[in-house]
Amino acid sequence: MTLGFVRPARLDDVVEIARVQLSTWRVAYRRLLPKHILDRLDEDWITRRWRDAIAEPPSPKHRVLVAVEQVDSPGSTPESAYVVGFAASGPADDSVLAPDEDHTVLDKAFASAAAITDVLVEPRWGRRGHGSRLLAASVDLWRSDGFTTALAWTFADDGVTRRFLEGAGWAPDGVGRSLDIDDLLVPQVRWHTSLEEAPVIGA
Repeated sequence: MTLGFVRPARLDDVVEIARVQLSTWRVAYRRLLPKHILDRLDEDWITRRWRDAIAEPPSPKHRVLVAVEQVDSPGSTPESAYVVGFAASGPADDSVLAPDEDHTVLDKAFASAAAITDVLVEPRWGRRGHGSRLLAASVDLWRSDGFTTALAWTFADDGVTRRFLEGAGWAPDGVGRSLDIDDLLVPQVRWHTSLEEAPVIGA
């Protein structure tokens, strides 16, 4: 029997978070990004980035969560628990905007928006509900922080993430941008969802 759950990331998770990010990008994005770019990703730099994000977040509303799969059976050991995915988010900032977008929108439409910067599950642990649990836990925290909407960017050709967000009730908001990755323009699409809970009928 296995048990999947989500918890806040700890400093001793940073090596596994970096490993999950590298392995996921190299598998899931191998048709979207140049191979030499993926091959040159610096694991030590990525590990330091996550250590800083966990140890010294910019604000209490910046969070990193990890998805854990744990074997729950007679004779299982602590080593039977695995970090299989993670999510990072915080208040919306300039990174949610397209280059030609009016930055005053941050103080208007996005003043109460959360932005999810990463939500990744290692492909070999996919289809076990880890992504849904990460997203659901993030939504609960965003609501407790007073956010009313959430935003995310995906690669336009990343069908897996697009279907995942659609299934969770997200939708494209009509804004796009292209990342210049070693002279290759990679298009992205921005997604949004409302965090306001539907009223209970008859309440």
